Formats: sequence, C-alpha cells, structure tokens
Amino acid sequence: MKKGSKEWIRADRAHAWHPFTDQEEWESSDPLVIVRGEGCWLIDSEGRRYLDANSSIWTNIHGHGHPRIVAVIQKQAATLCHSSYLGFANDKASELAERLCGFFADEALPRCFFSDDGSTALEVALKMSLQWCQQNGREEREGIIAFDHAYHGDTLGASSVGGVSRFIKGYGESGLSTFRVAGMEDLKTLPEVVVKAASAVVIEPLIQGVNQMRPWPKGMLKELREWCGANEVHLIFDEVMTGFGRTGTMFACQQEEVVPDFLCLAKGLTGGTMPLAATLTTKEIYEGFKGEPERNFYYGHSYTGNPLGCAAALASLDVFEETGVLGDVEEKGAYLEKGLAKFSQITEIRRVGLVLGMDIEGDGKEFCEALKEYQVLTRPILNTIVLMPPLSVTKNELDHLLGAIEKVLSKN
Repeated sequence: MKKGSKEWIRADRAHAWHPFTDQEEWESSDPLVIVRGEGCWLIDSEGRRYLDANSSIWTNIHGHGHPRIVAVIQKQAATLCHSSYLGFANDKASELAERLCGFFADEALPRCFFSDDGSTALEVALKMSLQWCQQNGREEREGIIAFDHAYHGDTLGASSVGGVSRFIKGYGESGLSTFRVAGMEDLKTLPEVVVKAASAVVIEPLIQGVNQMRPWPKGMLKELREWCGANEVHLIFDEVMTGFGRTGTMFACQQEEVVPDFLCLAKGLTGGTMPLAATLTTKEIYEGFKGEPERNFYYGHSYTGNPLGCAAALASLDVFEETGVLGDVEEKGAYLEKGLAKFSQITEIRRVGLVLGMDIEGDGKEFCEALKEYQVLTRPILNTIVLMPPLSVTKNELDHLLGAIEKVLSKN
C-alpha cells in the first residue's frame, strides 16, 4: 500500500519524539513531511517547495542532492559501508584525516580523531584535555572554562560546558566542573586558583550560534590564544557550526590566523549528507597518550571512521576546490544583510559571512510559521530569525528569501 502524508503524520504523532520540541503542541500540529531535496530547496510530501534558509539546522553546504557527493556515496555504499575502526584502518578515513590536518601549515594539528556528531566531537576534546593533564604532570587541572550563553552540544560533558540553562537542566549540572566567564576581561580577572584548576577553555570562534548569533569582538581569538599559552591552558575551538566556509574561510579560526589545541568539526563536514565528526589536535597532545596501556584514550563509537561518511566528506572538499564557493560567501552575506537593512521592523542584524541573525519585534516562532506560506523554512532562537542558507545559494534565491521576509513583515 502506498503511503502518503496522512499516514506518515499519524505514525509520527503516535510514535516519534522530536528534539527541542513541545510534544504536546506538536501532537496537535500539522507538520510538513519532507521527502526530497534539490539544491537549496526542500520538497514536502504534498509537492510543495521551500527554500532551506537554515541549511537543515546548519548542516548543508553545497545544496541537497549534489551529484558529485551522491555519486561518491553510491559508489562507496556498493564497496564498503562500514568496517570497525578499532584494530583496523580504512582507505577513506585515512585520506580524510590527511586532508583535514593538511588545512593547517607546519603540521600544527597533525592528528584527527573521528566521532559521530558535534556533541561527541566536543566530548573527545574535553576528555582528551582532562586525561592529558591527569597523566602528564598537571593532575590539579580538572575543570573547564567556558563562556556564558554558549552551546556545545547535548551529551553530558558538552552540555555541562554550555551556558544556556534550559539545555543544562537536570543533566549538565551533574557533568564537568565548569567555570563560566562573560568575555576576555572576565577571563583575565579569574582568581589564580581557578585558572590553575582548568585544563581547557572552550569557545565558539567568531560567533556564538544559540546565543542569537552574537559575534565576538575582532581580535579576541588571538588574545585568547596568548592567554591560554601564558597560563598552560588548552584552547578548544568548537567549529561545529562555523566550520566549512560558513564565515568565509574554511574554518573561522583562520580569519585571525589562530590555531587551537583542539578543533572540533561536524555539521558541514560531509556537506550535509551523513553523520560524521572529527576532532583535530596537536602532536603534544597525541604524544601524551603513549606509553603504558592505561594512558590510552579509551573512547570511541561503533561507527568511528565510517567509510560512507568519510567518502562524502572527501567529495564535499572536492566540491569546495572545484567550485571556488568560498570566494562568494562574504559577497552573498553582505547582499543579504543589505537587503534586510531596509526593513524598519528588523531591530538588529548580526552577521559573519553567511551566518546571520536578525531580531524582530514579536514572536520568532510565529514569524517562521508565516514564512512557510512564502516557501521559506528556518527556525528562530527566541525573537532572532536565523538565516544560514547553503553556500551554493544564488542571488535569485536570496531575493526570494528577502521577498518572503518583506511579505511577512508587511502583515505585522
């Protein structure tokens, strides 16, 4: 029997549980059932098309169904879908690790540890930092310094270093020992006893995502790198959102020519096709895990180094090279910002590259529901409307987005 929208919605309401969702409200809603993607557009089960204005929660880079990436996934699926990374290597993981580490000169980050998603990429960095300290003469360093209003994921360690209370409640409070600061000035005034008890500082470089898309001051990353070096504290960059071209460079940290001790990557790593994450780190960190068996890094997942995901990631990196899409990111972002600036109902616009948040007067959720009527999909953070289309978005598609926003604003 051929199923359709009503059957899928019925099954969803009866059995599914969605993330970050008021399920009581959801059960009485009429959700879209997305069944297909083409470029920057998503198509629902009724054949309606929508511009994917937040890249399917910040993951899609080159558009849905990119032929180069799809062909590679199909070929890899027919060759090898998965093999254990525990005790074995595979060709695609080897190639991807080399290419990711190769983005940094002089082997600044020569080691790559694969995991599954952004949360686990952060867990890897946090656990590596803490364990390295425990077995390399810094046993007193058992805490993490994090920034207010940050979001680093939902697993226990990642949530405990987050700074958004609703994501920590009942879980993150039981996690890592965390010291929170507002910014560099606050960091510099921390008591010495706190600094000497910290193994690492973790930050979303250039811009905080869940904190309503708020950029950091220019030059902050260099200042933070110097502070960490002077205080023997590891520096962790969470580039789960900002990585892979969102800010105009492959990685946000490259804009200030700063190299962290740990670089956490996910979301856009496979171009928005497969779950995969990576944590890059230094030779010093890697060497600190050698020796006796108890010094090993006892952490990993069943799908670590998954060949399908690694093949997709390699294809995505090829598309970056072949299309030169990075060169257009700032121009497209500026075009979108300029188009939004004419609307008086938008109270503030914050942007880095093609990462943009616009504040509106009124309810952000209602605004995004209204955008659906004009073929645009995105999600709000409180009253901030997040706009982060795939890097492949065209000016005509940006004009469609601007036109939809204008129509919604004109009704309010």
